[in-house]
Amino acid sequence: MDALSAAVSLATSHGLVSSDPVVLKRGSNVLVHLRPAPVVARVAARTALVRPSVADHFARDLSISAFLAARGVPVVPPSSELPAGPHAFGGFVVSFSTYVPHEFGARLPREDVLKLLPDLHAELRHYEGPLPVRGPLDDVDNVLAYLACCGVPDLGRFHAWRDSLAARWTEHHRDVQPLHGDAHPGNLLLTPTGPVWNDFEDAWLGPVAWDLACSTTEEAVPRAVELYGGGAAPSDVEFHVETRTMFGTLWGVLVEWS
Repeated sequence: MDALSAAVSLATSHGLVSSDPVVLKRGSNVLVHLRPAPVVARVAARTALVRPSVADHFARDLSISAFLAARGVPVVPPSSELPAGPHAFGGFVVSFSTYVPHEFGARLPREDVLKLLPDLHAELRHYEGPLPVRGPLDDVDNVLAYLACCGVPDLGRFHAWRDSLAARWTEHHRDVQPLHGDAHPGNLLLTPTGPVWNDFEDAWLGPVAWDLACSTTEEAVPRAVELYGGGAAPSDVEFHVETRTMFGTLWGVLVEWS
């Protein structure tokens, strides 16, 4: 059974029949619009290889989305058409969200994402659910362990890079709060009524500098802090840009070997 079949079969078992399913995205997860129903299935793909607790990640996404939706924040909410999950089915972890009509493939400029972050962070501060405290470091460790088990050569440079980041982690891990965790332009849907936040799977308890780093580059850090409105030290944002760069490079190796 593949991810598409799992999504359709699981939905059918809950009384929702999709006669025209379409895959919206294949990547770390597979996203399936269960047409004609207004439901999107999220099926863990590569994330399941490197996240032993991938169901917990999916559960956080659903929990935070429901919490923010109840507060009037523009987010993609869990589905009300069937139990949102997460579910274990056919060897996959699956959750269901509401399909939100949007301009497929359109991206909000990074500067506009940074301007939206303060309001999102203000709402997230009210979230009291459990969250991881190491966020991206957990992912780095898990990916390195998986690649080592696959026999991938030349991981020494990544271990050295990881150790360098870990040694400086505490210095740049101040004033923590609930974060989106992956606040880049691809996780904002452009809808007729405005941008809508999506995908809180990577949410964790960390400094706002991390979310800023998701939508900027090392060269643009001062401008990113300015657009956000202060509240984050440029040196912290620069550190987390490096962390994301390291993880992005490591993820590229994972894609090549998986």
